[in-house]
Amino acid sequence: MNARQHSGEAAGNSGQPAQSAQVEIFLEKLAAEGAARNTVESYGRDLKHFSAFTRARRRTAEDATQAMIRQYLKSLSEAGMSAGTSTRRLSTLRQFFRFLHGERVRDDDPTAALDSPRQGRRIPKFLSEVEVENLLAAAKSRPGREGLRLIALLEILYATGLRVSELVGMPMSALSRDGLMLVVRGKGDKERMVPMSEPARDALENYLVVRGTFIPKKGAIPAMRNRLFPSRSKEGHLTRARLSQMLKELATEAGLPPNRVSAHVLRHSFASHLLANGADLRSLQQMLGHADITTTQIYTHVLDERLKSLVDQAHPLSKK
Repeated sequence: MNARQHSGEAAGNSGQPAQSAQVEIFLEKLAAEGAARNTVESYGRDLKHFSAFTRARRRTAEDATQAMIRQYLKSLSEAGMSAGTSTRRLSTLRQFFRFLHGERVRDDDPTAALDSPRQGRRIPKFLSEVEVENLLAAAKSRPGREGLRLIALLEILYATGLRVSELVGMPMSALSRDGLMLVVRGKGDKERMVPMSEPARDALENYLVVRGTFIPKKGAIPAMRNRLFPSRSKEGHLTRARLSQMLKELATEAGLPPNRVSAHVLRHSFASHLLANGADLRSLQQMLGHADITTTQIYTHVLDERLKSLVDQAHPLSKK
């Protein structure tokens, strides 16, 4: 049965296509394969929006033609949608139609020949090395177990470039036996080994001495004991929202605007500083857990600046 036949049966006698069952199957497959909840929800929102567009044209999402997808992308642009958002929605559609083609629901992939919307080069926001040092100094002035936990969180973020979801939900088993590496389970349930710097290892070691005091002896959530950063949240670990709040408070103490400091900005800072100090793009791709090196290439602005600096310092004509 092809997609057109399937959608015709789903429509029944009304002639109006029903909500796509294939969208639900696709999202369930993503979740079953280990995709993060936020990723599944994002894909779901994109496909819901696209489904509304196709229903208005008396088709289901899986039955859309290439011309219809082009019309959809054009409608996003006319509605003032940014090129970045349009690109993300096209990426969602590519994944969806690739799934349909692989499952033989369709015998073609209508997104295969579509180009992504042009967009300007995004320069990621990052802190200077001095600003990161100021954050660390502010964290080290915090007393007690809360201070030790905050130092460990900050040092690990800056030393590894982990995504915030990877850090807060990290199990105790992620720490290698020698304490030098973290085994990170990232997007698509893929594992990667990430080395830790000596300051990060020392900070984590100091935190582990008091880690048990974050777990109440009575009424503790079982999952808490298996988490590197436990808390009494529903998930049993430190939440993204709480970490964000902690970093904003720390930014104020360090004399930085709170809106400039987040876990994601620290990930960008890690990548930018690593490249500026001579790391290669492929190694950075592996440490960040990017499936495609084109994602890592957003940091090449740092390489551009380093090359300009080398020319200024080394070229004989620059000294005249």
